[in-house]
Amino acid sequence: MQTALTLYEQLGGQEAIQKVVERFYEKILSDDTINHFFKETDMKKQIRHQTLFLTWVTGGPNQYTGQSMSKAHEGLNLQEEHFNAVAGHLVSTLQEFGVTEQQIGLVVEKLLTMKEDVLRK
Repeated sequence: MQTALTLYEQLGGQEAIQKVVERFYEKILSDDTINHFFKETDMKKQIRHQTLFLTWVTGGPNQYTGQSMSKAHEGLNLQEEHFNAVAGHLVSTLQEFGVTEQQIGLVVEKLLTMKEDVLRK
């Protein structure tokens, strides 16, 4: 009996997720409503961490050892519109890469469970 593929496997694994994350950050850095949050950020490190994080979110090997969501976003004063902008860029990036609406829904569902920690509400 064959087991169902994880979302990570369906999306194409580590290499595909890294490409998605790189494109995602191109969009983030082009968005004046949120790019200022990244002006002091080492983007190579950020992309590496986000790739590991998205790998974990999609059911891939759990290699994410970064800070908790609340700790990573502490002191940034993030608001709903910032969270929504980031989520919108992620959705549009996944769509660009041909990810199905059902698969995107699964990613968004997982991310929404972290929204309060990100916004520190």
